[in-house]
Amino acid sequence: MDCIFCKIIAGEIPAVKVLDEELVIAFMDINPSSKGHMLVVPKNHAENIFEIPESDLATLTKAVKKCAGAVKDALRAEGVTILQLNGKASDQIVPHLHVHVIPRWENDGLSVSTWEMKPGDMEEIQEIALKVKENITPSS
Repeated sequence: MDCIFCKIIAGEIPAVKVLDEELVIAFMDINPSSKGHMLVVPKNHAENIFEIPESDLATLTKAVKKCAGAVKDALRAEGVTILQLNGKASDQIVPHLHVHVIPRWENDGLSVSTWEMKPGDMEEIQEIALKVKENITPSS
């Protein structure tokens, strides 16, 4: 497999690690959008949120929370952006599930949300909600 994150996990490519657990690794982003920007990655390859087993996702989420708290405290960040992308249309570049943990400060110049907030069509919103509800798989 030619996955850069799998190569990092295997030790074939160096990374500045901040967390290395049985199922999850976290390392500093080498193209950071802010000081302290890191990536939290499941060790078992899953391309996106739709492919990862729920148990691995739960472990990943716990690691994200741990890393977000640690970087917030370490750098005295005023906030933390948690960003996870799925598929090319959402700007996912590396096809291995990963979560960006990005420390934030007021007026830091970053803008994660570039979409314009405008009132939606409530009838359409209700129709879409109904379709989504019909497609939600009940928890087991």
